[in-house]
Amino acid sequence: MQVDNMIEHDERWVVRSGRGVRATQEWQSVLAATHVGFDIGFPAENDREFVGEVARTRLGPMDLVECRAEPFKGYRGPAVMGDPGEDRIGVQMVLSGVERVKGPHAEPIVVTAGQLDLWDGARRVELEVVEPFIKRTLVFPRDLVLNVCPRLADVASVPALGSLPGARFLARYVDAVIPELSDMDARMRETAAEVALELLRSAVEPLLPASKSLRREALRARGRRYIRAHLADPALGPEPIARELLVSLRTLHAAFEDSGDTVASYIRRARLARCREDLADPSGGSVTEIAFRWGFSDATHFSQAFKREYGLSPRDVRAERSRR
Repeated sequence: MQVDNMIEHDERWVVRSGRGVRATQEWQSVLAATHVGFDIGFPAENDREFVGEVARTRLGPMDLVECRAEPFKGYRGPAVMGDPGEDRIGVQMVLSGVERVKGPHAEPIVVTAGQLDLWDGARRVELEVVEPFIKRTLVFPRDLVLNVCPRLADVASVPALGSLPGARFLARYVDAVIPELSDMDARMRETAAEVALELLRSAVEPLLPASKSLRREALRARGRRYIRAHLADPALGPEPIARELLVSLRTLHAAFEDSGDTVASYIRRARLARCREDLADPSGGSVTEIAFRWGFSDATHFSQAFKREYGLSPRDVRAERSRR
């Protein structure tokens, strides 16, 4: 890995090597220093030499970071949480190429040239650079962003900026600042960062839920989606769901209580509904197989819960199917 200073306060990192352990470690180190930490991997079908370059210019509390890279994959999970990147929030502007992002938003998104994306170092995320890309990122201290946009800390997922007018205005402002950097003193750079932060606030604030009830509704919807996708896991329960959604257990329970439900009861009813579907399917398997398939660990308990929910036993449903 090569490091050279460009001008005062500016740094550049270049990684140019194979796609083995050395390249992985060097690229992980660069991203952790300038963005956030990731576990890195490279596409198996691509055997070209990996080339990645990051340049950073400091503007007061904000960093302006430009990144160029060949395709790679990154996962930010528990193994790398707690690094300095957890205290950062970034706004990235893709200049060319394509990146898939899953995690900090309510739904996975694809970011292409001309679009912006907001990331929060305190949240899990998966990303895949699909084709060689160039992006520019404004990296702020997390507490600084939350001071001007406190509701961002309350939402379960960060808003997707996409190509919203406010986001495009921020991108044009950054384009205008870059040619002036060489003539800007420290105070002017701090002012430029303050303006960028205010533009970020004006872009993000309209996207955030306006009330606690709406925030809880958004979290409840995310929790239900996660539950439906993991019904087969016998260990599915409030604690692992809260960890996955990066909220406290109390916050998760409160979100479900607003609907007159509980996390456990929603899991049970969702599992029973899938079991009922399989019981009505001639190729669904035995009652015990179906119960275990959808996360029940005890066939007797499953039968009792099923009868309480539907007024019929699993075998009654099977017999009804046979008659039909």
